[in-house]
Amino acid sequence: ASAQTVAAPRDGRSARILLGVCGGIAAYKAAELVRRFRERGHEVRCALTPSAARFVSPLTLEVLSGNPVYSETYLEAGRHGEEEHIVAAAWADLLCIAPATAHMLSSLALGLAPNFLSTLALAFRGAVVVAPAMHSVMWEKAPLQTNVDELRRHGVVVIGPDSGPLASGEFGLGRMSDPLSIVTACERSLAPRSLAGRTVLITAGPTQEPIDPVRYLGNRSSGKMGFALAAEAARRGARTLLVAGPVALPTPSGVERHDVRTALEMEKVVHDLAGDSDLIVMAAAVADFRPASYETHKIKRHQGTPEIELVANPDILASLAELAPNALRVGFAAESALTADEAERKMRAKNVHLLIANDISRGDIGFGSDQNEVIVFRPEAPPEPISRRPKAEIAGVLFDRFETSLRSRLSEARSTRG
Repeated sequence: ASAQTVAAPRDGRSARILLGVCGGIAAYKAAELVRRFRERGHEVRCALTPSAARFVSPLTLEVLSGNPVYSETYLEAGRHGEEEHIVAAAWADLLCIAPATAHMLSSLALGLAPNFLSTLALAFRGAVVVAPAMHSVMWEKAPLQTNVDELRRHGVVVIGPDSGPLASGEFGLGRMSDPLSIVTACERSLAPRSLAGRTVLITAGPTQEPIDPVRYLGNRSSGKMGFALAAEAARRGARTLLVAGPVALPTPSGVERHDVRTALEMEKVVHDLAGDSDLIVMAAAVADFRPASYETHKIKRHQGTPEIELVANPDILASLAELAPNALRVGFAAESALTADEAERKMRAKNVHLLIANDISRGDIGFGSDQNEVIVFRPEAPPEPISRRPKAEIAGVLFDRFETSLRSRLSEARSTRG
């Protein structure tokens, strides 16, 4: 769904959503979030941290949601005291924390419970979506990113933050995602496990082709797009096989990971796994060439400039049509420019059903970035651009397209047998 249109919940039912609100200027957007959720037919209850109540009135959220607001006053006489966080957690289908501060994200990652909202989160067993909001300097700190990665590893959906004007007046990465995008993320998290019973094989990251014990040929791929795709496949219930080049990323929850280094290693593992796969997504940036020979000792500078002969690596994607003829095969193309005619030629050469292109000439998307912008190419169909957004959101949109293609192929197969 775009920022303007949100699709209905896929299982056609309303949900019980517990909206947690942390202290920060973005807390005022909680009122719109409540309104959006209720427009979609969901029941909403809110829980505020003490600092959040300074930014948005509990009475405002109570009126908009139609339910009392949870806060630190849960211990007051006449309420359920120590049981209320358990009752609140048991009531909800989904916990959405927006905005989520650095303090809250770290508390969740470490299993801490300094206030009612974090205590409730610790007791909650369902789907969790968090929408971080803070200054970019805070968001980029390594300890916080470690905690955010830990949350992702445990299945928490992290949406945003986005780039834009910050409360300080500066421009940077730290704005809370817009409410409709958060609603979309929540409804996706509530969706049925639509790929249950399917096997999805995904490759991610670069390959490294060794020259000598300390040097190699490689590329700048971070693996973030492939890992986002793997997380999305697992969230949808697929048996998810991830073949990862050398990257420093945590394994998404529910994903079976196979680490490799070179293109030849990746080829072997992919070939071993491809036959059982219903969907194969080749998102890795596999090196096209490797050194013809490997020097067992470090090449010394005083020996002069070495002449390194290169040989072509195997085209793993093109080889899959024979190994996995019944699988839906998807290729990624990292290009500085790709016309529709060139994409059509590439799809025929690789024998793939979809080709996903992203522009590596831009510094704000692609290699190393948390954002991406892609174009989906299909045979005999106009190119479909997917605008710039976090890679996790790109993965969700792409899997919607993959599932449509899988259903179409299944329908065609039934018609042929009929």
